[in-house]
Amino acid sequence: MNESRIGYEHIPQEQASHAARSWWDENAAEYHADNGQFLGEARFVWGPEGLTEQQAQLLGPTDRLVDKKILELGSGAAQCSRWLRAHGAQVVATDYSAGMLAQAQIYDEPLPLARRVPLIQADARALPFADDSFDAAFTSFGAIAFVPDAEKIHSEVARVLKPGGRWVFSVTHPARWMFPDDPTLRGTTITRSYFAREPYVEFNESGHAEYAEYHRTVGDHIRHITASGLVLRDLIEPEWPADNTNVWGGWGPQRGALLPGTAIFVADKP
Repeated sequence: MNESRIGYEHIPQEQASHAARSWWDENAAEYHADNGQFLGEARFVWGPEGLTEQQAQLLGPTDRLVDKKILELGSGAAQCSRWLRAHGAQVVATDYSAGMLAQAQIYDEPLPLARRVPLIQADARALPFADDSFDAAFTSFGAIAFVPDAEKIHSEVARVLKPGGRWVFSVTHPARWMFPDDPTLRGTTITRSYFAREPYVEFNESGHAEYAEYHRTVGDHIRHITASGLVLRDLIEPEWPADNTNVWGGWGPQRGALLPGTAIFVADKP
């Protein structure tokens, strides 16, 4: 019998798509049990450093969110969308995983109907919305890292944004991929080339990919943004705050004090 294994290697696109849905379906409840205290049920954080949209206002001033039409991709349990909804935005949350959306429904159940978030299961590379539908779109660590063809996501976002609309996405900082997944000081030694673009893959006993996550350089992200017709406005690299003692996978205060963990790209549609 074969053994499960992990590795860095290219896999067929259909395996990547299957992994992007099935892993999150199977692990949605456990993921939120482990990280729910940090994520909250209606909290908008851009990454493990804890930078919030309330602080950054990357989608616009908080007092101007009322009636703004906003789309979330890779929403998970829609915590970010729920925060936007509470501030008056007309937000729609999408995710490829039914398991993640089921978790979102659990969080929505105690809320009055006016505070619940519309949820749609959708592939971010083929959005079920008309052209020029939204004032802004965003994802916080969702969608982009889990597909081999992220350029399609940017093209779809550009299509559904209104002229003047904004696209904001956060991802694992590209530099982080050079280091092992260790939040302590042991994780500060380079073990991989920055330019190695093979995805990180977890295989089951049958040799099929169960989980896949894709690395892209800063230049790759910028090229995908500009190729879609969007204009890059900012790149934010949050510093680790001294009062954040949370450890999340490879993110934590020890290594976070030395290395960037999150990159947030801000782009506009002309």
